[in-house]
Amino acid sequence: MDKRIRVVVAKPGLDGHDRGAKVLARALRDAGMEVIYTGLRQTPQAIFKACIQEDADVLCMSSLSGAHDYLFPKVAQIFRDEGVNDVLIMGGGIIPEEDVPALKESGIEGIFGPGSRSDTIVEFIRTT
Repeated sequence: MDKRIRVVVAKPGLDGHDRGAKVLARALRDAGMEVIYTGLRQTPQAIFKACIQEDADVLCMSSLSGAHDYLFPKVAQIFRDEGVNDVLIMGGGIIPEEDVPALKESGIEGIFGPGSRSDTIVEFIRTT
């Protein structure tokens, strides 16, 4: 039997809106993945620790507050600083198109905004 993909879904910063993160968590579970949702208002350090403790294969972060340009790279930097390079780091939420190149350069491998289809995200995880 193949190992199930383990995904941590996290909401960094003070963003209090988590409907999209919960919808994604359910879609990933329906696709056969193990999903751990950290809840709202997580620090970058707490997100990193959750991924390590849960032996995550994937981290999906969601931001609707506009802090993605600071928080997502901060989380990715912690992974690099700790020498962890086997976790696929993704981001989603309200992310202006002009911010995508810098986020990808910082280590966020997939960016999914409003209207992204769940099956597209599932396929990205499975093939990346």
